[in-house]
Amino acid sequence: MFPTKKVQTLIGSKIRVEMKGSERHLLEGTLNSVDDYLNLHLLETVEIVDGERARSLGSVILRGNNIILISPVE
Repeated sequence: MFPTKKVQTLIGSKIRVEMKGSERHLLEGTLNSVDDYLNLHLLETVEIVDGERARSLGSVILRGNNIILISPVE
């Protein structure tokens, strides 16, 4: 199964995304849509810092080439 097809099965679910960067950037939100480049649109997004919710970001679009890891949240 291609990664885009697997991620598309998570639409409507809460996911956690680890982003590239000098620090460990974690975002958690509801996956609204995904395209062929793994660009993501998240709703009700919050930033996670040291395991705690730091701030609410609302609607966020993430560029696929900056994503390290996508995982579902139970």
